[in-house]
Amino acid sequence: MAKKKNTKTKKKWFTKPSFLSDERFRFILGISSSLFTIYLGLAFVSFFFTGGADQSKLDIRLLELLADSGIRVENWTGKTGAFLSNLLINKGFGIAACSILYILTVLSIRLFGIKIQSLKKSLLYTLLFSIWCSVLLAFLFVDSASTSFLYLGGAHGYFISEWLISLIGNVGTLFVIIICFFSLVAFGFNNAVSHMKKPFKKKEKPETDDLELDEEDYESDLIEENSISRNELIDEEAHNVENTNDDLSIELEEEFIPEQKTELPQDDTNEIELDIDSTTPSEDKKPDDEDVELTIETTRIKEESVKINHTPMEDFDPTLDLSNYKYPTLDLLEDHHLHNSEVSKEELESNKIKIVDTLRNYKIEITQIKATIGPTVTLYEIVPAPGVRISKIKNLEDDIALSLAALGIRIIAPIPGRGTIGIEVPNRTPEIVSMKNIIASKKFQESKYALPVAMGKTISNETYTLDLAKMPHLLVAGATGQGKSVGLNAIITSLLYKKHPSQLKFVLIDPKKVELNIYSTIEKHFLAKLPEEEEAIITDIHKVIATLNSLCVEMDARYDLLKKAHARNIIEYNKKFVTRKLNPENGHRYLPYIVVIIDEFADLIMTAGKEVETPIARIAQLARAIGIHMIIATQRPSTNIITGVIKANFPARIAFKVASMIDSRTILDSPGANQLIGRGDMLISVGSDLVRVQCAFVDTPEVEMLTEYIQKQQAYPTALMLPEFVAETSENTADIDLQKRDALFEEAARLVVGSQQGSTSAIQRRFSIGYNRAGRIVDQLEAAGIVGPFEGSKARQVLVSDEYSLEKLLSDILV
Repeated sequence: MAKKKNTKTKKKWFTKPSFLSDERFRFILGISSSLFTIYLGLAFVSFFFTGGADQSKLDIRLLELLADSGIRVENWTGKTGAFLSNLLINKGFGIAACSILYILTVLSIRLFGIKIQSLKKSLLYTLLFSIWCSVLLAFLFVDSASTSFLYLGGAHGYFISEWLISLIGNVGTLFVIIICFFSLVAFGFNNAVSHMKKPFKKKEKPETDDLELDEEDYESDLIEENSISRNELIDEEAHNVENTNDDLSIELEEEFIPEQKTELPQDDTNEIELDIDSTTPSEDKKPDDEDVELTIETTRIKEESVKINHTPMEDFDPTLDLSNYKYPTLDLLEDHHLHNSEVSKEELESNKIKIVDTLRNYKIEITQIKATIGPTVTLYEIVPAPGVRISKIKNLEDDIALSLAALGIRIIAPIPGRGTIGIEVPNRTPEIVSMKNIIASKKFQESKYALPVAMGKTISNETYTLDLAKMPHLLVAGATGQGKSVGLNAIITSLLYKKHPSQLKFVLIDPKKVELNIYSTIEKHFLAKLPEEEEAIITDIHKVIATLNSLCVEMDARYDLLKKAHARNIIEYNKKFVTRKLNPENGHRYLPYIVVIIDEFADLIMTAGKEVETPIARIAQLARAIGIHMIIATQRPSTNIITGVIKANFPARIAFKVASMIDSRTILDSPGANQLIGRGDMLISVGSDLVRVQCAFVDTPEVEMLTEYIQKQQAYPTALMLPEFVAETSENTADIDLQKRDALFEEAARLVVGSQQGSTSAIQRRFSIGYNRAGRIVDQLEAAGIVGPFEGSKARQVLVSDEYSLEKLLSDILV
């Protein structure tokens, strides 16, 4: 049996006067305190503006100041406000004296009956803060008193600061101030220590410490606020319970206070703390001893079950399978900076004079000209004189290019948002933008984009980055040798430097078989492919069709997962999965981003046509929300390649130099790409913005070093397997009944065998029938074994070589 503790009520630090129990008196006192707070606040504010003028009048005694009606002060609150402000600020704690307004505000609110926080804590911590802030300001602004009437740290601060400096020097004083600051924060704010230790610890501090701090503060406030009558009632209840259970009475006699938490005996191993609020009897109804004992035991059991069964699980880490994966380092890339590539002042001045003279020859005056130097192009911004038509300057594009002897200039009339006309002139010695400098830039390193892509530098030498997840698909076009392949390498390199293998997968389609083959070595890290395929880089046209349709299947499966998880996009879904709100046993899984890169898109359209365009259009229309993004590159920006369906679903476009204005309009819906200078010079269209960028250069040896660095690290067992796609063509031909063949079947068969060309359009023209009927005849010919299966835009292969074999085949069918 433990010894009984003293059952007397704890003494309060302050006994409330009896007249404060009168609600009317408290209301009047609250209004008075509120108005005095406002009065003192106005006095402080006015002192900062009028204190210098009133300083000489405040040096006399208070009684003399108040008694002499001839003394006038500038302070808005009169002599009393001026005196109080000077006393508390200059002769007290300096600017920190304004914290007294906080104490008065808390006091006023509590007088109205609103308990926002402990008055004792407010008074204690505000006083300590005022002392600390006074010393700090006096230490930092030692000479402010000699140049102004205002003592920032007050007389108190200057005295303490000078004493500390003489005792331990400036460095020691600074350390004392820092120690005092952290002491104030640690004791003044709950969880402050755990928050300050977070940057240095991987695991968070156990939650029990924070709860204990909160409970101590909560107990001190509640003990202060409870009245004497309620304490007497609690003592009486504790005395009744004492007869039935000595251990329980010990707890109740010491700690049983309404809305307060108790501590279990020290031999309780789980360190569970119970909230007595739910078991405390009300004042109106006094429970008997058995009810109190039973209720507390029930609460204790419930709390134990919560502690045991609801331990929070750690978040799922998708990178755990390759936890030792190291991101590529910058030393894998080279610096391609050329010497003497800067634009000289002579070149700038010469171009400026030539532009002004050319415009004056056509009686066009300008009021201002400014140059912005870029890596390969310099932008000259001109402000024309009033009355000059913009179209007149725009029509002089060729004349200005002739006078400057430049490769080609581009006039932007006007520059959006600036009110000027831009003339872009190529530099004599263009600078090579290295991928290493772009990757190392602060803008790219601190980027928070989901799929950050660093393209190069703008005309103002700023790093240009894009978020592929927001674009959401990209169309790249340009003539041969103008930098498309380098641009694709720059995009892939940017993503490899920023993303973990668990977060990103590539589907690479390369009809040329040599451009993207360099990335085959990172197959098990970053690539995705069809099951049972040997090569991850897709080059065969039939495998391209199967892969694109497989991505459509993956897209539909991902949307089903999002529907089950009640998520709108891949970010919300992965967040729920990481926080373990989705059960993997129900089919849920972490979804990596999938970036599909198609090089030489024109070749795919020529060989496969609609079979390629249809799944691409589906993916472009729907796949944005589930993290599948496409990048298509082509060197033939004609309307039969870049169709309306493609353009409608690829709002983000990159145009390298093209041959004609028509090609530029096909890509960008505006001219300009035909005026680029080549070698990575490009225009990027995102929405309505058109930005000129010099593409970052990454050479093949750099890419090889990058892929080799990734290849040497631990990898997944296989590449990401896409869902298998089963074509429906074989099922359709098997369902065709040759006994119900078309009346023109035999004549069409003879036409196809005679011409050795299994074309639907040929049958349509020869027999003057509709396309649907001609298509059904071709399907019947395929079912009969006369022509082969559909092969995209190519004509079907004729399987019967001569008419003799055909007649024999037809006779077998008729039988």
